[in-house]
Amino acid sequence: MSLAPFPAARMRRLRRTRALREMVQEQGLSARDLIWPVFIRDGQNMKEPIPSLPGVNRLSLDQLLPAAEKAFSHGIPAICLFPYTDQNLRTETCEEAWNPDNLTNRAIRALKAALPDLMVMTDIALDPYNANGHDGFVVNGEIVNDATVEALVKMGLAQAEAGADILGPSDMMDGRIGALRVALEASEHRDVAILSYAAKFASAFYGPFRDAVGASGRLVGDKATYQINPANREEALACVARDLAEGADMVMVKPGMPYLDICRAVKDEFRRPTFAYQVSGEYAMLMAAVQNGWLDQDKIMLESLMAFKRAGCDGVLSYFAPQAAGALKG
Repeated sequence: MSLAPFPAARMRRLRRTRALREMVQEQGLSARDLIWPVFIRDGQNMKEPIPSLPGVNRLSLDQLLPAAEKAFSHGIPAICLFPYTDQNLRTETCEEAWNPDNLTNRAIRALKAALPDLMVMTDIALDPYNANGHDGFVVNGEIVNDATVEALVKMGLAQAEAGADILGPSDMMDGRIGALRVALEASEHRDVAILSYAAKFASAFYGPFRDAVGASGRLVGDKATYQINPANREEALACVARDLAEGADMVMVKPGMPYLDICRAVKDEFRRPTFAYQVSGEYAMLMAAVQNGWLDQDKIMLESLMAFKRAGCDGVLSYFAPQAAGALKG
């Protein structure tokens, strides 16, 4: 890059007015870039605050529908469902995960009936249903891969049958994308998209999420044997390459803000739809500063989301989605 020397080149010329700044702005952010992660629970008229996620609630289905309708009216194209499963339904064999009438599948059907143009994304992992809090089956202290993949396929097919538009395998088991894609094709759900959590790191930023789905007290050990070491960039790219080769339509980097370098590398390397998840710990960290009066919520929210766009992401899963869409619309 070469520029004329000063004073012929004055970078501040194009910053002088708002109109000039907006005219040369390199990246844009809109509600269409957002997917809203929503926590759901059984019950009626439930809007249950999650203490470690200020401003985020678990919603019963009767509360979910008006919240989804409002989000959609603000331009948010998709929501992603995460269930808070009753404790007595959490077992070591996880059958509730593929129950056609489980909470997630009932929510999918209700949303598609009420808002057919809203895209519904799901999470595919066993942790909301697992007595051990892990994403896969635990046998003699080991998270087993292949048996878990068989269960995840059953879970994904049940969600597709309920009407899900996008399946989000977040488990990080080897081979699950290929197995799921083959099963979707065979069951005539060939148009259901897979947004793979392809580069999901063994991060310390997930704590509030585990509170939200009720997995914190159940997790035995950690998830380092199946999630990626935070130090490993090349391994993350290899996981993305594998998932795309197996039939993923889109890929995700998780967490988001601490891994913007991975987002940029994924987009540059593969040129495929790339998403990031601004995870619970990122949100909670920013909101704690907002509540203490240290940061301006609207400004820090929009700046953090713009960072994902600048890093090459096509979209972002964020708990800020409703507030961000409202701010952008305003």
